[in-house]
Amino acid sequence: MLNRYLLLVATLLMIGNQILHAATTATAAVTYTISLFDAITVSGNPAALTINTAVAGSAPTSATDATTTYAVTTTNSTARKITGAIGSAMPTGVTLSISLAAPTGGTSTGSTAMSTTAASLVTGISNIAQGSLAITYTLAATVNAAAATAATATVTYTVGP
Repeated sequence: MLNRYLLLVATLLMIGNQILHAATTATAAVTYTISLFDAITVSGNPAALTINTAVAGSAPTSATDATTTYAVTTTNSTARKITGAIGSAMPTGVTLSISLAAPTGGTSTGSTAMSTTAASLVTGISNIAQGSLAITYTLAATVNAAAATAATATVTYTVGP
């Protein structure tokens, strides 16, 4: 009888051990979307550009600022470009030009005069995420430019086809 009792206890322990260590599973369907997108940011505004000198017999000396940077991300494999435009025309005799350093794989168009029509600044970018890229702003004026104090030109940068 003792043997039967021990056999019963051993069997119950084995079954109980299996029940305690039995695994359960559950599943979940995760729905996701990855969209194609373009993004650009600038680090801030450049310092004020002031033209207040010239070499005698020459046009006024241009003012330049290269203290700001930009970052760009595009998940598009189709070539994209960065364009720039200003919100309103510059006064007669005044030109604002911008040059963007190109991210890997892109091509900078160099110093480009801004107008209210978007102009290409960087071409040929795709599948890129890069930051700390230099922006150079140059303000030039002819001798016919009217005097201006604290005038502002707002530049809009766009990444797209």
